[in-house]
Amino acid sequence: MRAIVLAGGFGTRLKSVVPDLPKPMAPIDDKPFLAHLLLYLKTQGMTEVILSVHYLREKIVAYFQSQYAGLHISYAEEIEPLGTGGAIMHSLSFVKSNEPIFVLNGDTFVKLNYQAMYHEHLQREARLTMALRPIDDCSRYGNVEIDARNHVIAFREKGEHGNGLINAGVYLLHPAIFANFPLHAPFSIENDFLAKFLAELKPNAFIADDYFIDIGIPEDYARAERELAC
Repeated sequence: MRAIVLAGGFGTRLKSVVPDLPKPMAPIDDKPFLAHLLLYLKTQGMTEVILSVHYLREKIVAYFQSQYAGLHISYAEEIEPLGTGGAIMHSLSFVKSNEPIFVLNGDTFVKLNYQAMYHEHLQREARLTMALRPIDDCSRYGNVEIDARNHVIAFREKGEHGNGLINAGVYLLHPAIFANFPLHAPFSIENDFLAKFLAELKPNAFIADDYFIDIGIPEDYARAERELAC
């Protein structure tokens, strides 16, 4: 199995505590956050990872190089910011196989059964599978609605309180997923692709009710320092 990890963002909200590093390189114990994520992906059966890099990319490349913990590492470098969707599209241009590939955020650690997600994706002949996580308060992330067949049917805006499902930021998709859609970078995977073309895509939902942390704000980074260092 293979994955694209989005690691090119500026991490503006985290600069108060990590001013001179790209957000995925924020230290947790003796390793960058991204290293913890890659080590977990290795335990889940990943063999190849494409790191999508932009801001301070030289620090990521210098640390992980072309091999890390038995994973083959390659890089899709953004010369200018492409947005999450544009970064994925650019990374997919380096993919030679038509087999499904995972996409995930380099600032989010999600524990889920990647092999089960992969097999379900194939079994349902899905073009796109999204990992969703149930939480008690969706206000920070926005709510995702699914139907009885586990298809994603709606996205609700951030700010609405209450429990529900959130987008965990892990996707499994066909490498040609963007073909035949009128897309031009920079664009957002969430707003300019998923929300806009939801009816055509009919994403499959994979529920992942396990550990989840997004280090996008200092409070959650501090929590990750406590929890992932154990």
